[in-house]
Amino acid sequence: MENHTFNKTILRAYDIRGIFEKDLNLIDALFLGKSFATLLKKKKLKNVVIGYDGRISSLKIEKELVRGLLSKGIKVYKIGLVPTPLLYFSMYSRKLDSGIMITGSHNPPSYNGFKMLLKNKNIVGKDILDIAKISSKGEFCKNKKGKVKKISMMNKYLLFLINSANIKKNVKVAWDPGNGSSGKIISYLTKKLNGKHYLINEKIDGTFPAHHPDPTVLKNLKQLINLVKKKKCDFGFAFDGDGDRLGVVDDKGKIIFADKIVAFLAKDVLLGKPNSKIILDIKSSQIVFNEIKKLKGRPIFWKTGHSLIKEKMKEIKATFAGEMSGHIFFADKYYGFDDAIYASIRFLNLFSNSNKSLSKIFNNMEKSFNTPELRFNSTETEKFMIVKKLKKILKKEKKKFIAIDGVRYSTKEGWWLVRASNTQNIIVARCEAYSKENLNKVKLNLRKNLKKCCFEVPKF
Repeated sequence: MENHTFNKTILRAYDIRGIFEKDLNLIDALFLGKSFATLLKKKKLKNVVIGYDGRISSLKIEKELVRGLLSKGIKVYKIGLVPTPLLYFSMYSRKLDSGIMITGSHNPPSYNGFKMLLKNKNIVGKDILDIAKISSKGEFCKNKKGKVKKISMMNKYLLFLINSANIKKNVKVAWDPGNGSSGKIISYLTKKLNGKHYLINEKIDGTFPAHHPDPTVLKNLKQLINLVKKKKCDFGFAFDGDGDRLGVVDDKGKIIFADKIVAFLAKDVLLGKPNSKIILDIKSSQIVFNEIKKLKGRPIFWKTGHSLIKEKMKEIKATFAGEMSGHIFFADKYYGFDDAIYASIRFLNLFSNSNKSLSKIFNNMEKSFNTPELRFNSTETEKFMIVKKLKKILKKEKKKFIAIDGVRYSTKEGWWLVRASNTQNIIVARCEAYSKENLNKVKLNLRKNLKKCCFEVPKF
């Protein structure tokens, strides 16, 4: 009987991911193909679209994944080296049954992995464990020869992006694809857009020679900030390794955090669809929540994680969503998946309607003081136990809190959040208040409550 057991560490909450030739090997790709094919057959689905990012290991992984799928009679559509949003776009626009993107996302070059989805469902958590179980038990469907077809979706996607652009003034924009798989698309796209566009690190290179491909970290944005200042740009865009996360810096070179980007873009969505439901991940600022309410939207906090947010969007028919990591989801004129390239077009359109600089637009928003994302080392069991203890303590003290994903507790000075990371052995925390003095009080309150749980908090 053929079977294979995956290393448990690569089975994450939202995807499969690990260090290539350490935790993640070619045999994993082969057996993932066989297991995923079996899942498709059980659900009476027949085809899958496969794409991969620019990492050195991606093409080898694709070969084995496709071999596994074909061995079980699945029709495979290969779209080659693409950003993740183009994989999603291909699946939805061609009405295909499923998709697998081979990508290490924003992780270092040694990583790789798989983002998986079905036409009506995201593959997360338990689904990933079920796929792994098919492989470990060897419960595969019968062998049958599948078919493979190479297709190109780049031109169709580019045409869609160009037709979505409505840039009403001559903007000056800096772009940094970070040597990720969105580089080629952005190079073609910017040639067709109104205004002046300056590109750096647009050449796809899976070793990421310029900087780490995570647009939410300041040191990775230094080149972009310098370019914005040098060319006197209106703002700059940064992308992660597979093009589904967006970073923005304003005309002064200041980072605009992703939740504030969501507040800005919500204005455009709500103009077209007033009173829409808008999902924010639980780490988002209260100011963003308030801003969306002012715009007559219906803000809803939800769990952190791009797949979990997509699932919730479908469930409650939300029109728009965003999270602190830079994943932004439009469902008003789009398919409801995270696409940083499409989000940049919507951003450009909205900005071009204003006669203010980007720094002034964001300075006009309500002010707050917050910590960055705080990450406290823990263990696999302890991180969940701390959250459980916190809930118990606050309930006993008859305190109200949001328990969607960890604990989000509001005081009269502000709020703090504690949650267990889904991907690492860490406790994630964040604090926010409306003054520096009150932020210190919120931090003290968080420290005090964690101490009640016998958790020693490092200085922050």
